[in-house]
Amino acid sequence: MKWPRFFLLAVVVALAAWAWVALHPDSERQIRRRLEGLAHAASFGPNQGYLAKLAGAQSLAGFCATNVEVNIDVPGRQEHGLAGREDIQQAALAMRASARALTVTFPDVTVQVSADQQSAVADLTLQAQVPGEHDMIVQEVKATLQKIDGQWLIVKAETVRTLK
Repeated sequence: MKWPRFFLLAVVVALAAWAWVALHPDSERQIRRRLEGLAHAASFGPNQGYLAKLAGAQSLAGFCATNVEVNIDVPGRQEHGLAGREDIQQAALAMRASARALTVTFPDVTVQVSADQQSAVADLTLQAQVPGEHDMIVQEVKATLQKIDGQWLIVKAETVRTLK
């Protein structure tokens, strides 16, 4: 008679532990989810209207702190240096106006959270594909994030320069 009660108690404890982990993810998992959301916000499909393009650009900028600094150097293309959310939003709108579509992914992400759980560094591989272009854009990027008002926001992102 005691086994069914023990089994029921074990199931309840397991469900409570799962719920706790699901509702209170660790910082690394939160950052990974934010970066997945960033890749999704940076991607867009063809035939978007102006309001959809504007909303997408605003969503992309929302992943960044107000004083964000971004320095991305894509070989064969212009180097981009952006400062502030407004610059991020304008660059996203310009990209959405010039390209028919864009798919962005971060297939390889390594996150190091500081001891105080308020800042982190993410080393990631950025892959971007523009339909109609033969080559995929692949860049190593180092992103510095801070926890601001309970949300992980990018404060700095830069291309990792490799030796040639």
